[in-house]
Amino acid sequence: MINNIFCNNDTICAISTPPGTGGIAVARISGPQAIAVCDRIWHGRPLAEAVSHTAHLGSVDDAEGNNLDEAVATVFRAPKSFTGEDVIELSVHGSVYIQRELINALCEAGARLAERGEFTRRAFATGRFDLARAEAVADVIAADSKASHRLAMSQMRGNFSAELQYLHDGLLELVSLLELELDFSEEDVEFASRQRLLELAQKIKATVSRLARSFRTGDAIKHGVSVAIVGETNAGKSTLLNRLLRDEKAIVSDVHGTTRDIIEDTADIDGVCFRFIDTAGLRETDDSIESQGIERALKRMRSARIVLWVIDATRPENVAATSADVIGNISDDQTLVAVINKTDAAGAGEVRSRLAGLCCDKTVEIAASKGNGIEALEQLLVEISGAADISATDVIVTNARHHRALVDAEQSITRAIDGINTSLSGDFIAQDLRETLHHLSTITGTITTDTILQNIFQNFCIGK
Repeated sequence: MINNIFCNNDTICAISTPPGTGGIAVARISGPQAIAVCDRIWHGRPLAEAVSHTAHLGSVDDAEGNNLDEAVATVFRAPKSFTGEDVIELSVHGSVYIQRELINALCEAGARLAERGEFTRRAFATGRFDLARAEAVADVIAADSKASHRLAMSQMRGNFSAELQYLHDGLLELVSLLELELDFSEEDVEFASRQRLLELAQKIKATVSRLARSFRTGDAIKHGVSVAIVGETNAGKSTLLNRLLRDEKAIVSDVHGTTRDIIEDTADIDGVCFRFIDTAGLRETDDSIESQGIERALKRMRSARIVLWVIDATRPENVAATSADVIGNISDDQTLVAVINKTDAAGAGEVRSRLAGLCCDKTVEIAASKGNGIEALEQLLVEISGAADISATDVIVTNARHHRALVDAEQSITRAIDGINTSLSGDFIAQDLRETLHHLSTITGTITTDTILQNIFQNFCIGK
């Protein structure tokens, strides 16, 4: 069983709060001897006598037996702890010296320093979490926006795992029926109609496909929705970037070609993280350095989720000149927003008429220098991101490893459906279904390898 791979008989310890000086630091100790190890350096009510989920005031000694600090010990007895083992959390003052000496004392008392992610790894090993939920712990820690936190919490609560369990049960039913038929192949017995098998398989495929498609939104929210700001020189791209970032990040100048390289920064808008990318102005130029900047601009534009095409309302005749570069480099899975700028100085009517017939998904009018229309643009960006449409119960995939497994599962279940439709032999269909089951099981860790697990948990911090 995979759950026994990482089970150890030793006791581990680490500082679980962020490194450095702080008001409070927490040392976590987990393992069969966690309580005994702590009692060796603890002064106060013996922790061996304490009931689970209680906190106690006392003090701790250093490795030489000298009083180190006052402390609060919180006791979590197995299996009702984060790791499923006995756990003690010692809260002390956040001095770097106290933290270091406390860990030294715990190691002298019989514990060892934990490896990266070993606490969460033990939670997985003891069955407290499946692998998908364990990975969500790291996402919760790394979440830097309300939207990414909400997705990580949903996965950590087990919403994604519940979907996978539903798929697992359906696939197991299909495989069992087909393999039972194979056992009675000489009697030509059919335990389930092919129509029933087809309906079940199609239902499973629909769920797998939905989860796989959700990764595009989930990945963008987790890492920040990429927004490329493009357009001709002096259209106001850098001014717009500064407005969105609420900072003077980019140099603003009337000189054409001022921005020659990529300028990138993030901003939180209504709980959604956006990665804004200001690019070199698009124009014909003989300057080799500026040409490189324009090529980089087009490259970054192609990889962005949203493209803001900034158009100078005072120069409507230039729409056609830049439209080929912009629209010609937009793919179907990107959203192109025409941002008509400088509308305070001139009307935008002629620009709108020139945009008619061009493939812009949205149009918005602003005056970046004065801040007019910025709020409306921000709300449009949130709407396009899709974050506002995600409820607390929606399952959105954010992990690239999970997405890869879902894509593989989608391919194998599709082969199974094709086999049912073409009356393929049951043993071939069963093999495709087993492959689907295998791919989904790698997400939760029911089927996996030591190497995959080590790669996953090495990205955790030491105290987690």
